[in-house]
Amino acid sequence: MTQKIAGKGFLALAVGAALGLSSQVHADVLIGVAGPHTGPSAAIGEQYWRGASQAAADINAAGGINGEPIKLVKGDDACEPKQAVAVANRLVDQEQVAGVIGHFCSSSTIPASVVYDEAGILTITPGSTNPQVTERGLTGMFRMCGRDDQQGQVAADFIIDTLKGKRVALIHDKDTYGQGIADATRARLKERGVSEVLYEGLTRGEKDFNALVTKLRAAEVDVVYFGGLHPEAGPLLRQMREQGLTAHFVSGDGVVTDEMVTTAGGPQYVKGAYMTFGADPRKIADGQAVIEKLRAGGYEPEGYTLYAYASLQAMAAAFNAVGSNDLAKASEWLKSNSVPTVMGPKAWDAKGDLKVSDYVLYQWDDQGKYHQLP
Repeated sequence: MTQKIAGKGFLALAVGAALGLSSQVHADVLIGVAGPHTGPSAAIGEQYWRGASQAAADINAAGGINGEPIKLVKGDDACEPKQAVAVANRLVDQEQVAGVIGHFCSSSTIPASVVYDEAGILTITPGSTNPQVTERGLTGMFRMCGRDDQQGQVAADFIIDTLKGKRVALIHDKDTYGQGIADATRARLKERGVSEVLYEGLTRGEKDFNALVTKLRAAEVDVVYFGGLHPEAGPLLRQMREQGLTAHFVSGDGVVTDEMVTTAGGPQYVKGAYMTFGADPRKIADGQAVIEKLRAGGYEPEGYTLYAYASLQAMAAAFNAVGSNDLAKASEWLKSNSVPTVMGPKAWDAKGDLKVSDYVLYQWDDQGKYHQLP
């Protein structure tokens, strides 16, 4: 009797162990997609989610990560630093993710990445451009985009060489990204002998910038450079035009969304505005099959959509190459190898920055669409 019970107990344990092993073998690889999924910048979060979702589907169809399927977990930080840290802790402690695609706002990415790095989790941001994202010596922090000190140089050179700007105003939103990119542009302008006539910050969430526009008019500016996001850029640009200020408007990659037109109040207000962003990934041959899939599903892969797709491609390539989700091994592999992506081959330096940055200028047309300048 005792032997039978023991036998049955042993059998139950063996079956349980087998089932447990089976569940481990076929367990999902959880990947966080962190960014502003709600709030004023939710359009960017949607780009992240769409790109990562399509990448997960395609990678899973090809065998997943080390034979296991990817499952995405959404982390909504609303571009708020404190919320980003809370999201990071949840993704680490509760969801137990193997990697993170995110965040977007540099002010969110910087504190959240500390949480991920301490937990041994690989992180690739599709859109955080502040230099400090990769200047802190974190093992697992990478980006699929360039840096503000690269982007600011392109903007400043364009303002001087093409727009012939003499009286330049620099406006920023006081945030890590917004002020950082404005300062990078400012530094390059000064390097080339142009000092701004106005340098001011506004507050994220504000909508009435008429007093600021009055200052801009009084300063007789011919170029306004704005460092920030589309929820503030749109109203600022509209109020400039409503007050008859025809100065050129230039911004950075924080406004790369069709929502810029909505926040401005219509295409008539954004017509002629400029922004810096990476070369349009929709024109790269490597991504055409993916672009067709997204468009067939009724979604135009604008902005950071393909950046998020490429980020997950790179993460999966590293994990598959080293045969595990080990941060140190995956990080070393990414810094030593080029990865084919929908945006072409990508390679990283020892800091986790791309070895090649491709910032160019875009301009909005009278239909509210932005196009890469030749």
